[in-house]
Amino acid sequence: MDHSQLAATFNKDESRVTWHDETLWWVRQKRDKQAHQLPEWERLRETASRIKNNVLSNLSGYLEEFEANAIKNGITVHWAADGKEHNAIVHSILQKHGVNKIVKSKSMLTEECHLNEYLHQQGVEVIDTDLGEYIVQLAKEPPSHIVLPCIHKKKEDIGELFHQYLGTPEGNADPQFLTNAARLHLREKFLTRKIAITGVNFAVAETGEFVVCTNEGNADMGAHLSDVHIACMGLEKLIPKRKHLSVFLRLLTRSATGQPITTYSSHFKKPRKNQEMHIVLVDNGRSRQLGRPDFRNSLKCIRCGACMNTCPVYRRSGGHSYHNAIAGPIGSILAPNIDMKDYADLPFASTLCGSCSNVCPVKIDIHDQLYKWRQVLVKDGHASIVKKLGMKGMTFTLSHPAVFNFAGKAGRWVLKHTPFVVNNGFNPWFKQRDMPEPPKESFAEWYKKAVSNQQ
Repeated sequence: MDHSQLAATFNKDESRVTWHDETLWWVRQKRDKQAHQLPEWERLRETASRIKNNVLSNLSGYLEEFEANAIKNGITVHWAADGKEHNAIVHSILQKHGVNKIVKSKSMLTEECHLNEYLHQQGVEVIDTDLGEYIVQLAKEPPSHIVLPCIHKKKEDIGELFHQYLGTPEGNADPQFLTNAARLHLREKFLTRKIAITGVNFAVAETGEFVVCTNEGNADMGAHLSDVHIACMGLEKLIPKRKHLSVFLRLLTRSATGQPITTYSSHFKKPRKNQEMHIVLVDNGRSRQLGRPDFRNSLKCIRCGACMNTCPVYRRSGGHSYHNAIAGPIGSILAPNIDMKDYADLPFASTLCGSCSNVCPVKIDIHDQLYKWRQVLVKDGHASIVKKLGMKGMTFTLSHPAVFNFAGKAGRWVLKHTPFVVNNGFNPWFKQRDMPEPPKESFAEWYKKAVSNQQ
């Protein structure tokens, strides 16, 4: 199913849609409050954008520098061309140690590569230790948001899940109680798993270290209690120098959740004594995106989710309607790069209002890229026949004044005398909106009268 069909399914529960919309807007308002408290906010955004421009323009050099420094620090560096290769590398490390049970903290890259499903097929038990990720894992669902994975679920839904899987009392939906229940359940997993997987928020070329940002400390628990730490990272997560971290750390959480800073910003530079540390650097279409001049800026993304929190379409259609690991506006410009055919619908799931670009902490021109993707997709034949015919009809109508004037008169007459022709379930616009009252005259007719009266 495409975005519109999946959104229609989400929209059936109107109270949930309203709650989802209001909750995400509340997060957006928290972001605004934090941003307005910093006089240098726009300077930080511009600085971050320029640093990322530098990285993208010199990516191969920074990758080589990072690899050399990481190896010097005692980290084993792996390179993966795509998700399949990434999954095989991770599995080979597990096989080497004879491990079939692991813990994992939040990583959108592993979601992108479908690592959990792959390892499950190989007989490996993966426990997601981020609370939101753990909740959707119990529900057998993908995350619907890159920062707030279970934002589509209410506390009552989570109470039912915990009652079913963790044995909590039926009907108990107290967030504090449920969080503690999850903490007690996961503690045993941390203590008994020999291998932990984490994502990477930032990797520093200068030092060969990487930084993981969490609010729950679960990445630290997994990494520090395990014998083997595997970090999975997209190529674009690099920054040149350690001093640049201060810029991004100030932007990241303010944009994501409206906090001044993440609770934990953990630096991993070298394995501790008797521990192995691996990092898997993954391309999976990033080089291709880098070679697209109109879309390379999307690789600046620091995965804060601010564009989702502000997007009027995402807020009222839910993350799962994007049928992709990364939802919302940023996902809609990343996904077609991976597969144009499967994700051709996503760039059209936008009003092009520009709010996403306005809040992006690294100044990605998201709404411009959505518009440009639409042009690419139509030219490459990925638009539906109905959409193509509709646009051709509009092109003909708008380029012939006589046809345009006749169509306007016909439309006003139909709305006035036979409204049932458009006020029905076959009209997608009417499904969610009331049709407007027909105007008494067109703008052209009004303008002619106004000009003649002035003369």
